[in-house]
Amino acid sequence: MLRHAARRLASRAAAAPTARRALATAEVPAEAAEDSMFVEAWKKVAPNIEPPATPLSMMQPRPATPATLPTKLTVNFVLPYKSEIANKEVDMVIVPATTGQMGVLPGHVATIAELKPGVLSVHEGNDVTKYFVSSGFAFVHANSIADIVAVEAVPVDQIDSALVQKGLAEFTAKLGSASTDLEKAEAQIGVDVHSALNAALTG
Repeated sequence: MLRHAARRLASRAAAAPTARRALATAEVPAEAAEDSMFVEAWKKVAPNIEPPATPLSMMQPRPATPATLPTKLTVNFVLPYKSEIANKEVDMVIVPATTGQMGVLPGHVATIAELKPGVLSVHEGNDVTKYFVSSGFAFVHANSIADIVAVEAVPVDQIDSALVQKGLAEFTAKLGSASTDLEKAEAQIGVDVHSALNAALTG
């Protein structure tokens, strides 16, 4: 009975190779797409009003995944108030993911990683630029593009060591005297960030 079931599944898979292939090689379209299902549904409900633009129609097209491994990684590094790095080709970036330091090279598998307080380093040959990031996300695409979005970031060489030590002492004292869960959480965040800042300066 199991043999018959396996045979049937194999024959179904062979009968629909295109569907299987589409799932295995799914990637961001090279051209901007329109959400056709939404447009059709809109026209049924409000045929006299033009459908609004959807997020899909506003997305910039990504280049297709190259057939060969590229030699460079294209990096975009943005903050809520400015773009720190835009479409820059580098050799590697190392991001402080919540799972540990993550190195991203050209051809890296598509990944989304949450960032924790720590050092983001951008490597161009022998030059290494380091930023301290508070939190955020790194989006690594299959076409060797990495988009890094941070809540706050500052070059490591602009951090004042004395202020870091002072802040760490203050938040450690607040954590010890906190009486509510909110006060404890706020103090713990301060301790974590200042500990990471101290590690960035000493490491």
